[in-house]
Amino acid sequence: MERIIPVSHPTIRDPWPIRAVLVGVAIAFSVLFLLVPLFAVFYEAFQKGVFAYLSAIQKPAAQSAIQLTLLVASIAVPANLIFGLAAAWAIAKFQFPGKSLLISLIDLPFAVSPVTSGLVFVLLFGARGWFGPLLSAWNIKIIFAVPGIVLATVFVTFPFVARELIPLLQSQGSDEEQAALSLGANGWSTFWRITVPKARWGILYGVILCNARAMGEFGAVSVVSGHIRGLTNTIPLHVEVLYNDYDYVGAFAVASLLTLLALVTLVIKGLLTWRMQERAF
Repeated sequence: MERIIPVSHPTIRDPWPIRAVLVGVAIAFSVLFLLVPLFAVFYEAFQKGVFAYLSAIQKPAAQSAIQLTLLVASIAVPANLIFGLAAAWAIAKFQFPGKSLLISLIDLPFAVSPVTSGLVFVLLFGARGWFGPLLSAWNIKIIFAVPGIVLATVFVTFPFVARELIPLLQSQGSDEEQAALSLGANGWSTFWRITVPKARWGILYGVILCNARAMGEFGAVSVVSGHIRGLTNTIPLHVEVLYNDYDYVGAFAVASLLTLLALVTLVIKGLLTWRMQERAF
């Protein structure tokens, strides 16, 4: 019997000048558009010392913006978690009429400008909007108040959790769920004991991205907030106010909080990605 010897092909590599140029362009782009702005934010924030930095953050308007941002995120993220988990479970595990429409609606905030979505909320709930007179009669204020900011934030962030979970649940299949049901487990128990534990890393990944976007949202919130200092200004809006008032140290000091959030988000995101890849192999 003739022995077949596999022929190994040499690895094809680009010439070193091409590799050097590509690596150099990538490094230069990263330094110019990522590291330099990052350094500039913290440099401007601490330009007048640590005392000025802490003083800018501790001002009542800044504290109000921080508290409002945390409040909005604490409402928007759990709401998106519940919706994203339910939507991903339904789309990945079941066939039902309107499934394609639901997927399209989940992607809608990615296609619509945040400013446009804010204007839609003004059209619906503003004083002269479709439901404005009814809300005024019941003394309910949505636009230029916290409820409007929450609605706008929920709208622009609700795809993040669902979009992380849909492909994950689809790739995992339904064999374990079917086995649990065949052994007598009900749907609720199967969901909490099998589906959710399998998707926990994807859930954390989506929640982190959702929280980062919720705390950093500017466009839609800017339209519905009214820019009322100490009442409806979130951290991004407060940064804009300080910058327009030529308080550069204060603006960059408050902006550094969002920068720190972005850095922490990237680190956690990288750790979760590494963890998910480990579990995949």
